[in-house]
Amino acid sequence: MENIRNFCIIAHIDHGKSTLADRLLEYTNTISKQQMQAQVLDDMDLERERGITIKSHAIQMDYTLDGKKYVLNLIDTPGHVDFSYEVSRSIAACEGALLIVDAAQGIQAQTISNLYLALEHDLTIIPVLNKIDLPSAEPELVKDQIVDLLGCRREEIMAASGKTGMGVHDILREIVHRIPAPKGNPKAPLKALIFDSVYNSFRGIIAYFKVVEGEMKSGDKVKFVATNSNYIAEEIGILKLDKIPAKTIGTGNVGYIITGIKDAKEVKVGDTITTLENPCAEAISGFEDVKPMVFAGIYPVDTEDYEELRSSMEKLQLNDASLVFEPESSAALGFGFRCGFLGMLHMEIIQERLEREFNMTVITTVPNVSYVSYLTNGDVYEIHNPSDFPDPSKMDHIEEPYIKAQIITKSEYIGAIMTLCINKRGVIIGQNYLTTDRVELIFEMPLAEIVFDFYDKLKSVSKGYASFDYHPIGYKTSDLVKLDIRLNSEPVDALSALIHRDHSYTFGKKICEKLKELITRQQFEIIIQASIGAKIIARETVKAIRKDVTAKCYGGDISRKRKLLEKQKEGKKRMRQVGSVEIPQSAFMAVLKLD
Repeated sequence: MENIRNFCIIAHIDHGKSTLADRLLEYTNTISKQQMQAQVLDDMDLERERGITIKSHAIQMDYTLDGKKYVLNLIDTPGHVDFSYEVSRSIAACEGALLIVDAAQGIQAQTISNLYLALEHDLTIIPVLNKIDLPSAEPELVKDQIVDLLGCRREEIMAASGKTGMGVHDILREIVHRIPAPKGNPKAPLKALIFDSVYNSFRGIIAYFKVVEGEMKSGDKVKFVATNSNYIAEEIGILKLDKIPAKTIGTGNVGYIITGIKDAKEVKVGDTITTLENPCAEAISGFEDVKPMVFAGIYPVDTEDYEELRSSMEKLQLNDASLVFEPESSAALGFGFRCGFLGMLHMEIIQERLEREFNMTVITTVPNVSYVSYLTNGDVYEIHNPSDFPDPSKMDHIEEPYIKAQIITKSEYIGAIMTLCINKRGVIIGQNYLTTDRVELIFEMPLAEIVFDFYDKLKSVSKGYASFDYHPIGYKTSDLVKLDIRLNSEPVDALSALIHRDHSYTFGKKICEKLKELITRQQFEIIIQASIGAKIIARETVKAIRKDVTAKCYGGDISRKRKLLEKQKEGKKRMRQVGSVEIPQSAFMAVLKLD
């Protein structure tokens, strides 16, 4: 056990975590030259295309230092704020962390929030200054920032380059010297923490775990504490680039277990595994459930695919424990699911993964957050969907979730960012200069305002130099109204939204204009309206396509043409009563990008 080291890599997006992980694997000869490729741990096509990490990945390396053999368990983590749940799970399975800071970019918002996550779990932090070989690198300046943030000595900061491999041997040596070996009693009953799981269509569900106490043997009868179900450990083993079966896995080590479970609900991330004969006294604590931030409906394009969509979502949930969903139905779209996501990127990734991994084409409705409504009779309801909005006459007040947003940027962009946040109903609370030209701005703002396009706008007003991180701070009373979109006076529930009264007019007008562009012209006139209750606040009309019925009347009396046009008018009226308006998928998505 003295020779095991468990560590993860944490950093802001694009500070070089995966590249450095590649070098560590290469220098410990865990992967051969033939297997070597960029982002070797990111095995999803989506991760490679976008150059981001979505899933945390565990891998074991063997390393020899001064004649002693060490086992290093590395978990590479995502950097985006939407995947901080993945990071928290990885941190729970480690004793140390490499905190990577880009020598050109300096400390950014996610660096700080991931660092606090690690410090809450008492991890040993090794600061690493990466991308030191870049011409734009400012190592001395960024070292000052790291010293201010961590309170460490300058000599403790490791300089490295994931691209050229400079300083990687020093990092490996420091991991062995600085990160403590896992603690735990090898003689105690088995206690293991599940920190991830994946679905394999041949073997069922594979759970990844870290042994906290005792040891796990192949063929043991094991019990999953949270679900209270028993299985036989058919195969256990360690995680190299491929899974390598083993007879036993001892205290402090990380491995995988295959029990032939087929049902997604039976494996919960954060659950404790113990043996049936000699169970542990209590389960591992301190593992919180995920709290979704953004809710949206996901519907199959063809209603017959509903059951298939359900099984796809369950398999996806195994691999991404932060996805939450429940069934719902909509008048416009049929049966589907109300899903909870951690943020907009998370929602986009889930939609993309459903299409790629499970061949499901889906329609996503306008995302929203959850509200709490207080009725005059004292009842309290949670609203996840605009269609659940109670009758305004019976409602006392409504509360919406607020967040504390932390934005780190260059001082020249302060004005533009403040304007953006204040337009989004934000209130500035604090402003600290980290260095002469880097500022940290702290805002309180409604979560609903950042759900749509806040992140994109922030990047454009700051030319990509602002980093953003947030955490929820509770609910506050707000003046919200339900905005309905009607097509030929029929409300389309999938397009309705809960919105602040001050913004409702402009929002309604924009949606109507956007729908006018996107809805194809029919044989009858389509009236698009935005309404609050019975009050119409915006209207657009899609003109009918007119068939030239008078073509056969050349010359002759005007009354002959008039007669034909009147007949056509009657037909149009009848058609409008029975005709239904087709709403293209692009219309549901376009609402997100109104500006």
